[in-house]
Amino acid sequence: MSTGNDPGSGGDRHDRLIKEEIHDPYQARGKLSEPTVCPGCGAIFHKGRWQWKVDYIGDADEVMCPACERIEDNMPAGILTLSGAFLDGHKEEILRLVQHKVEDEKAGHPLKRLMAIEDGPDGEVVLTFTDMHLPRGTGQAIERAYDGNLDIQYTKESNLVRVYWRRD
Repeated sequence: MSTGNDPGSGGDRHDRLIKEEIHDPYQARGKLSEPTVCPGCGAIFHKGRWQWKVDYIGDADEVMCPACERIEDNMPAGILTLSGAFLDGHKEEILRLVQHKVEDEKAGHPLKRLMAIEDGPDGEVVLTFTDMHLPRGTGQAIERAYDGNLDIQYTKESNLVRVYWRRD
């Protein structure tokens, strides 16, 4: 005789709300055929990842890579905000450091790119990126070179990282 509490009996299940995890809408939904070429930047999906300058023979499918999609949609995965009095006198050299860091990362990882550099309110500089890790690494490189305060905030629900660097 079943009491209703036996496993599998359907009684007294103690249902729980399971919070659905938000996934990155720019991640591939399924496996891409290989090779696949991005018509925007020329990166090639090969051996399970996006790469630069892979030699391939024959025809390739064309699919926009996640970085080009983010740029087209103006939907960054990361934002780095630079501020403070120190920035006024060192803006050009800090931005050269940023460009060097971005180019270094982009050379090996086509999805890690700088989208835009804009002037924000109160002399801030706002940089947007196609990748969540590049703004953090760039902010850390600035902090190592120029000191200051670095604050990193991840927003898991929206797949976004906000990095703030300030030195007065």
